[in-house]
Amino acid sequence: MKRASEKRYAIRKDGTGLWAVYDIFTGMTAEINEEPQDGLGVEQADSLVDLLNAEYIARRKGMTH
Repeated sequence: MKRASEKRYAIRKDGTGLWAVYDIFTGMTAEINEEPQDGLGVEQADSLVDLLNAEYIARRKGMTH
């Protein structure tokens, strides 16, 4: 399990019965290529959260550019 400080993204219901990925610091729905990441199945949203949090950790550690 990741420490809370290593998380930036989480999932929540988006009001349609589906799921959205959101930024826990801003409360805003995450976007990829200017596309809101909502209307997702729970497995897809959960996988995307894992990917985005891994990228966030790598950026914080200076492992990406």
